[in-house]
Amino acid sequence: MLKSGLSLVALLAAMPALAQDDDIVVTASGIEQSRDEVGQAISVIDADTIRTRQAVAVTDLLMTTPGVRFNSNGTAGSLTGISLRGAETSQTLVLIDGVKVNDPSSDADRFDFGNLLVGNIRRIEVLRGSNSVVYGSQAIGGVVNIMTGAPAGGYAANASVDYGYSDTLNAKADISGSSGIASGGIGVAYFNTDGISSAGRSVGGVEKDGYKNIVTNAKLKLNFTETLSLDLRGYYIHADLDIDGFPPPTYGLADTPEVSKSDQYVGYAGVNLALFDGKLTNRVAVTWFRHDRDHYMARGEDADYGFTGKNLRFEYEGVYAPVDQAKILFGYEHERPDYDYYDAFGTTRAKINTDSVYALAIVQPAAGLSLTGGVRHDDHSQFGGATTFGANANYSPNHGATNIRLSYGEGFRAPSLYQLYDSWSGNANLRPERSKSYDIGFDQSLDDGRATLSITAFQRDTRSQINYDFTTSTYNNLDRTRAKGVEASVTLKPVDALIVTGSYSYIDAKDRSPGSLYQGNRLARRAADAVSVSADYVWPFGLSTGATVTMVGDSFDDPANTRRLDGYAIIGLRASFPIGEHLEIYGRIDNLSDQEYATAYGYGVYGRSAYGGVRVRF
Repeated sequence: MLKSGLSLVALLAAMPALAQDDDIVVTASGIEQSRDEVGQAISVIDADTIRTRQAVAVTDLLMTTPGVRFNSNGTAGSLTGISLRGAETSQTLVLIDGVKVNDPSSDADRFDFGNLLVGNIRRIEVLRGSNSVVYGSQAIGGVVNIMTGAPAGGYAANASVDYGYSDTLNAKADISGSSGIASGGIGVAYFNTDGISSAGRSVGGVEKDGYKNIVTNAKLKLNFTETLSLDLRGYYIHADLDIDGFPPPTYGLADTPEVSKSDQYVGYAGVNLALFDGKLTNRVAVTWFRHDRDHYMARGEDADYGFTGKNLRFEYEGVYAPVDQAKILFGYEHERPDYDYYDAFGTTRAKINTDSVYALAIVQPAAGLSLTGGVRHDDHSQFGGATTFGANANYSPNHGATNIRLSYGEGFRAPSLYQLYDSWSGNANLRPERSKSYDIGFDQSLDDGRATLSITAFQRDTRSQINYDFTTSTYNNLDRTRAKGVEASVTLKPVDALIVTGSYSYIDAKDRSPGSLYQGNRLARRAADAVSVSADYVWPFGLSTGATVTMVGDSFDDPANTRRLDGYAIIGLRASFPIGEHLEIYGRIDNLSDQEYATAYGYGVYGRSAYGGVRVRF
């Protein structure tokens, strides 16, 4: 595969460049960069794609990108995890409008994608590969960066509402604009459904589990001068979910009356200052995340137990650009996650402090060549220090039409507060998980951007992985894992009215723990093969029609590889039609073939379902 890939790189590099849009990404280093400066694998889901696909859950968009696997515990809003390149779901770092939102109250600092609906999200960047130099803990598998809309020049407003299967109502609206020194926007989204039974048909689930989700977001930027500005951002999620929870369906119980309620608060306040004619930019920010989760054995009763996770961060970032061909990034971060748990027997509280420093250099020593390298050190109040390195290179011999990429990244994940201090299973002597990730890939644009191709081969080795040890009933540093494979994506636009996108990824993710009963087994819930193809066509009279086909191979639900999850194929259809300049009607059918499958054993999935609605834009 490597020899064939290098031969194809050489062939494509010899082709003349016609043109390529200057696509900007921010997730690689935390600052805006052209794609041809970045040696890491990044997928972008832009506003046009989000609007066209009509997706409700962010996971519906992520599953069409290479290297992504997900699992969910049933109905809309249920616990959902995202795995990047075969990593654990706890090894995915998640940002919302620049704020780290991994939950300190979860068992492994993981982020629950179940409550993250598309709402007023306008852009998603997915960085695949270990990248702890920029982001610190959790970025072993990669980073998912969620961004709401930027304020519009003048004023703009959008609203939509749709209704469909299982009495599902989905509505959202936002308004943004600028005047004088101020620019900003505010949005709200509401989702309510009767849902499906989280306990799947295979275990006798029949009772529907409803879900309600309310999201608000806001941004305000004040440009006091050309060099000084204040940046404020906020994001809030309220969720109310009926669950089939304890014991879960895997133990034979189908339907339970349990309820989970949660509130997530995300805040950012930052000051930006440019000095020395813009050669030195400074950003000082305070970010705050809080997640309250309360669990009820039945609706209408008092809460039986609950969690609160908080994370207060201070960030300083400086970017010094003495010449156009060089940038030096440096920074300091202080982070203080808190964990609180309560039940009928009492409470458990814990907190830690982490201080971090990092430096990153981005240089272009020759035409078409960009080199990046950096180092980070984190000082954790419990386990001590961790130092990580990273480097990547991007070479374009033809002004961006071809990009040849190389990347090396180290990652680590600090033990969660739950894993360290839980009264039943915590282990205060845990060490951080560590990883090393290697990439080689290329991107090619042809025919004035009407065809683009990207291929990446990768390998990641992880050691000291933290898992629950059933022999001691505590968490321990038990495992070594390896994930290797290939990712490919293609975009075709043969005519202006038609766009076709496709992605494929092969992930060989296995347990390599010496002496383990599971050594050589595939990691649970990580299918080796996944492919997704989407096509959208705009007819001459304005009608837009499209379809997405997603196919996922077999996987196993358990580390012993004794319980198989069969592969599946899902077909979705969609259409929209503008009525005048400001109004549009739209609709979609999900799971057209009514495919029955499972991403986690015993839990239900949606069958064939249809929805329709209307959008307005001003």
